Amino acid sequence: MIDFLTAPFVEFAFMRRALAGCVALSVGAAPVGVFLTLRRMSLMSEAMSHAILPGAAIGFLWAGLSLPAMTLGGLVAGLAVAMLSGLIARSTVLREDASLAAFYLISLAAGVLLISARGSSIDLLHILFGTVLALDDDALLLLGGISTVTLAALAVAYRPLVMECVDPLFLRSVGRASGPVHYAFLALVVLNLVGGFAALGTLLAVGLMLLPAISARFWALDLTGLMPAAVVLALLASVAGLLVSYYASLPTGPAIVLSAGMLYVVSMLLGPRGGLVWRLMPGRHLEA
Repeated sequence: MIDFLTAPFVEFAFMRRALAGCVALSVGAAPVGVFLTLRRMSLMSEAMSHAILPGAAIGFLWAGLSLPAMTLGGLVAGLAVAMLSGLIARSTVLREDASLAAFYLISLAAGVLLISARGSSIDLLHILFGTVLALDDDALLLLGGISTVTLAALAVAYRPLVMECVDPLFLRSVGRASGPVHYAFLALVVLNLVGGFAALGTLLAVGLMLLPAISARFWALDLTGLMPAAVVLALLASVAGLLVSYYASLPTGPAIVLSAGMLYVVSMLLGPRGGLVWRLMPGRHLEA
């Protein structure tokens, strides 16, 4: 059994690189996903993951399948969409989710059009679904750097982030930190989506960010438990997905996200904090 679990990572360097990239992505993206779910912004992250596509497409047209160029383009595009949607929501009658949805659809269509016009269908598949088994040194350094920056930023902004999740009106009333904290958090979301894009592609980048965070709600009650639980679930999904992909010859990115989905189903059924099985079991009556 141990050989079954460890043999692919011992024998093949590309499996070790894929595992290292997934570990870095899990450690950084899962805590961000916890704050997204607490702030009821889960679907916003899905829209943001598609908003980086035109920037990545411009980087692709400029330098081919160059990770630095596509990463920089995706980061600029994601930040621009986040800032513009917030500006439009504050300047017009539209709410932020509506303006973000409009930008998301425009960005997705523009990105696919740009890549299709100059690249092949294989290039489009690489960008949409990622190449986690082809991570090189630059990609691993990028994922490790993003994870380090994310953890440091969450440590610095932890208290205002928690306050904005619990009582945003109070945070606005006691100071001017609400706006900067909101935009800094959106920047962290974009940064981790860009990292996920390098490994899992634009369509699945949000998978390791949200699914473990959602599953963690069935295992822990507060942030001190939610964030470690989300990281552990993301790591388990990564290892399971890599092994399934290796032994069953399946695409790695979808295998990882589907493994995270299976962990969500298991958590929903068996999780001690509101799982269906525990809720259906008759409770114990208090006795005098």
